[in-house]
Amino acid sequence: MKAKFFLQSRPLAVLLLASLLLSGCGKGKAKSTLPDLSQSAEPDKILYEKAISDMQRGRHEIGRLTLQTLINTYQDSEYLAKAKLAIADSFYDEGTTSSLTQAVAEYKDFKTFFEFLDEAAYAQYRIGMAHFRRMEKPDRDRTQAKLAEQEFQDFVLKYPENKLLTDAEQRLREVQEVLAEGDFRIARFYFLKDTDNARRAAILRLSEIVDRYPLYSQADRALWMLADSLVKNEKTQHLAPRYFARIVQDYPQSSYVDDAKAQLVRMNVPVPQPSPDALARIQKEKELGREKASLARRAFGMLKSGPDVTNSARTGKPNLSPPSEGIGGESLIAGNPGNLSVTGTATGGAPVTTVPTAPGATSVPTSSQPAGADAKPPATDPAKPVDITQKSKADLEKEKKEKEKKESSSKKKKGLRKLIPW
Repeated sequence: MKAKFFLQSRPLAVLLLASLLLSGCGKGKAKSTLPDLSQSAEPDKILYEKAISDMQRGRHEIGRLTLQTLINTYQDSEYLAKAKLAIADSFYDEGTTSSLTQAVAEYKDFKTFFEFLDEAAYAQYRIGMAHFRRMEKPDRDRTQAKLAEQEFQDFVLKYPENKLLTDAEQRLREVQEVLAEGDFRIARFYFLKDTDNARRAAILRLSEIVDRYPLYSQADRALWMLADSLVKNEKTQHLAPRYFARIVQDYPQSSYVDDAKAQLVRMNVPVPQPSPDALARIQKEKELGREKASLARRAFGMLKSGPDVTNSARTGKPNLSPPSEGIGGESLIAGNPGNLSVTGTATGGAPVTTVPTAPGATSVPTSSQPAGADAKPPATDPAKPVDITQKSKADLEKEKKEKEKKESSSKKKKGLRKLIPW
């Protein structure tokens, strides 16, 4: 009766008892998840293959532990470099912010220890891609975009014959498109304010864009805004033709070409011909075509944190020079024409000069006034001492009065110190 009462009141206990009995009747023992290395002639190979199999199934932490065991146990193994690279790849494949940061550190460690292996180029490319995947929109934090630009530039310079070169150059174009777009939005804000101080700020930003990012999708518009800002200032009007001419030369299909030609004619500057390199680049862009983003894709792009790079150029050499500490627009605001060299004459007898631009940019013709009766005397070099005999009497009297004023103020201070010692 007691057994019958137990079975009726404890059905769960019966099920547990039955499962235990069935499990005990099974033949053999459960297999261990760790590979048996005691009878193997290549234990490091078994560990490596086991780790790769785990990571392919999404078990990244288990795979990394196995690879770390290989590295610590078999320090002379031929799989040592592969294991180190596989650990970095596992962090990269996880794709989270922390894992991508760890992946960059692991790839850099791999380059340090295995610099001369062919896989070092792959590690360099993955470092750039880790920053690329964390890159934000143009109006947000630019840290990852700048790091990605630097890493891809290093790849192109160090591994010009690697099979990943084409991909690295395209990623670099996309990164520079995002950086240029961020600068352009700031420059446009100042440009639309149309005040003297805002115009100066716009010139600083726009000059950096057109010199550093010639492949930017709105570079022609940036050139027009820069030239227009220079025209509105009497001290910098003579610098505007070089940027009007660059629109005609480097962007012959731009909607600003006709207006730029009209401005050059009005300024009595010869209109240049389109550059053959620019025409070849435009033709190649046409052959490659460009995928148009659908409405759903544009709507989804507003929600994601990453930038839209569909407008990036797909041909042309990206800029490989690091960003300069100073901004080129400072010389434009100061009205410094740069080093000019006469190469011909324009309509009306004004000499035509070529103005050197940023590295990689095309020299652009501008005009300057011929030397004559109306020519201005050369400015005094501030580095050289000024001869006092060349000063006027008014200047000498002014300096004398300022000196006497300083002496009198210093005497007053000394007298106060005597009266009030503290």
